Amino acid sequence: MANFSFILGIIGNVISILMFAAPIKTFKRIIKKKSTEDFKGIPYITTLLSTCLWTFYGLLKPGGLLVVTVNGAGAILHIIYVTLFLIYAPKPLKIQSMKLVAIINIAFLGAVIAITLLAVHGTTRLTLVGFLCAALNIGMYAAPLAATRTVIKMKSVEYIPFFLSFFQFLNGGVWTAYAVLVKDYFIGVPNGIGFILGAAQLILYFMYYKSSPTKSTEEKGSAHLMKREIQMKDVNRAHENENNRNLHKGKSLPKPSLVRQYSERLVKTLSNTPSSLGSHNVNDIEKGLKEAH
Repeated sequence: MANFSFILGIIGNVISILMFAAPIKTFKRIIKKKSTEDFKGIPYITTLLSTCLWTFYGLLKPGGLLVVTVNGAGAILHIIYVTLFLIYAPKPLKIQSMKLVAIINIAFLGAVIAITLLAVHGTTRLTLVGFLCAALNIGMYAAPLAATRTVIKMKSVEYIPFFLSFFQFLNGGVWTAYAVLVKDYFIGVPNGIGFILGAAQLILYFMYYKSSPTKSTEEKGSAHLMKREIQMKDVNRAHENENNRNLHKGKSLPKPSLVRQYSERLVKTLSNTPSSLGSHNVNDIEKGLKEAH
C-alpha cells in the first residue's frame, strides 16, 4: 500500500505540474495582445497563496517531500503568472490586483508563517497549517468559476481555460485517492471538492462549446460586413452622382417663374393703361416677352 501511495503521489505530481502549466497558453495570448482582456487575476493570486502554504505544510509534515516538490514548482510558476498579469492589466484592475497580492500573498502568508513558527508548537502547527491549506485549496479549485457569469452571459467558453479545468478534475481525483491511502484528510477533503468542482467546470464548458463562435465564423462575419460596407458606399456614390446630374440639368433650364412673373406684370399694366395709349404699348409688350424668353 505504501508503494501504491508513492506511485499515486508521483502521478499526482505530474498531473499537478501539468495543471499549474495550463495557464501558459492564456498568458501567451495576454503577452501577444498586451492586454488581460476579460481574464480574471484572482485564480492566479489565490493559487499562489495555496501553493506557498502547501509547500510550508510539506516542510512541516514528516515524509512530505512529494507535497513540497509539486507545490514549490507551482508557486514559482504562479509568481510568473501574477507578475505578467500585473504588467498587462488595465490600470484600475492592476491597482486592485496589486492590493490583493499585498494583502493575500505577502501580509497574510507572512503572518501565518510567523505565527506558526513563533506561537504554535508540536502537532498543532501541522493542524493549523493543514486547515488553512484545505480552505485555500477549495478556493483554488473554485476560482475559475469566477468566469462563469461571463461564460453564461456571452454563451462562449472563450474565458474558461479548458486544460486548467481538465487537469484540476484529474488532479482532484488522484490526490483524493492518495489521501485515502495515507489517511491525510487535509489533502483528501479539498481535493475531493476540487474533483467535483472540476467536473462542474467541464460540464459548463461542453454546454457552451458548440455555441461559441469559431475563428472561421468570425472571419466570415468580418468579410461579410466589409463587403456590405463596400456595397453601401457604391450605392451612396451612385445616388450622389445622380443628384449632381439632376442639379446640373436643372440649372441649364430656363426659369419659367421669371417669364410668368413678367407676363403677369405686363397684363396688369395693360389693364391699367387708357385705350388711347394701347397702340403705343403693343410693341413694348412683344419686345418684353421676347427678352424674357
